[in-house]
Amino acid sequence: MGAGMVCGMIWLYRLLFVPTFLALFPRQLLRMLRRGGYGRDFHHRLGLFPKLPAKRAGVRRIWLQAVSVGEVNAVVPLVRELSAKGENEVVLTTTTSTGYAIARERLGAVALATGIFPIDFLPCSRLAWSRIQPDLVVLMEGELWPEHLRTAQKRKVPAVLVNARISDRSFRRYTRFPTVAKQLFGALACAGVGTHEDARRLSHLGLPCEKIILTGNLKFDAAAATPTSPPPAATAAPAPADAEITRDALGFGDAPDAPILLGSSTWPGEEQMLLEVLRQARKRDIPLRLLLVPRHAERRNEIAALLEKTDWHWHLRSKTPDASAASADVCVADTTGELSRLTRLATLAFIGKSLPPNNGGQSPVDCAAAGVPMVYGPFMSNFREACRNLEADHAALCACHAGEAAAALLSLLEDAPQRASMSKNAKRWHIDNQGATAATLLMLEKINFAPPPNEVIQSS
Repeated sequence: MGAGMVCGMIWLYRLLFVPTFLALFPRQLLRMLRRGGYGRDFHHRLGLFPKLPAKRAGVRRIWLQAVSVGEVNAVVPLVRELSAKGENEVVLTTTTSTGYAIARERLGAVALATGIFPIDFLPCSRLAWSRIQPDLVVLMEGELWPEHLRTAQKRKVPAVLVNARISDRSFRRYTRFPTVAKQLFGALACAGVGTHEDARRLSHLGLPCEKIILTGNLKFDAAAATPTSPPPAATAAPAPADAEITRDALGFGDAPDAPILLGSSTWPGEEQMLLEVLRQARKRDIPLRLLLVPRHAERRNEIAALLEKTDWHWHLRSKTPDASAASADVCVADTTGELSRLTRLATLAFIGKSLPPNNGGQSPVDCAAAGVPMVYGPFMSNFREACRNLEADHAALCACHAGEAAAALLSLLEDAPQRASMSKNAKRWHIDNQGATAATLLMLEKINFAPPPNEVIQSS
């Protein structure tokens, strides 16, 4: 692709950015208000990043962008390893308020700085770049921002995609605009992918094969690491000093031996299916308790309205359980950053965003790491290869529809030997797939870099 075409495309992006931003802003603002916490350090989004210490000779400054909670948690081992090496310092940015809270909590004392990724608009991006002055930029999964990548090219700063993942939806979009895709992916120095399918897709979209490295999925290593501190007080209920969550804290303390069914990152419509499993289990004299962890905590009111129509005794985790919650049937964990710890209490789990009309699926890795047998619906396309291997290893069950998912969960609740076998298989599968952090570190260490120039970068 000629330089003139690249320059023309970035200017087209800049011209379209403002009207597109204004059109989408009302919806995004509503989402921000529902989720809360976006007021903190909002000036970072405008490029007004805080002043950083002067750069040190021989020390590489890495700007790592991880969009939200899942991505931040996934890079925790990587950031710790990079920072432990004297030749690296990491500036970690994120996009969501919840991701920022987790970044400050888990990596605030490790990273050189934590902040919020700037709006991908020329003035904001340029200002952030002038303040951070990275020697290497690292993006997580599918985070390809044209202005950010263009600045990296102009400054001759390598840009790397780690844990690269191309969903079915993203792949369809990119293939409609092959010239745009080739420009974006062509700006990368290399990409570390988790699966052979992602490698194939990246190659199809224009990234040369020699720049694609199979590193594995960082989330396997992250799930193996136990958080060492409680979640942020602003987004979750207080946790014990050892950071473990107890059944008492969930309102299940009155039934220490009762099985717990986890709804892991559920989406609309899936809670109804799990409530039906609870009802059927009680009819079979199974003293089941239901732990709902919605993917988006701001859905608490929607789920509360659903539960209000039932006779179940329930409560929200965001409100400290009192005596009235001591014998709860249902706990709604409307919190942030607690999923991995909550998963360790589960007997059995359903993985969300996998039943229609939802599509794509949420990660099964936390359940596998904890050895929790799992069931999910037919739409796990974001984790297709992982799910195929889990099923082949008899560690998970895929259901074709909500009724079949409910039946599978009830069957497993009555079959302790099968649960034990699935638990063992899931743990083994998880252990076999660790090692992405070391592979990603090796990939990053092999990238040559030079300090960015001090001169003013031209607009294009």
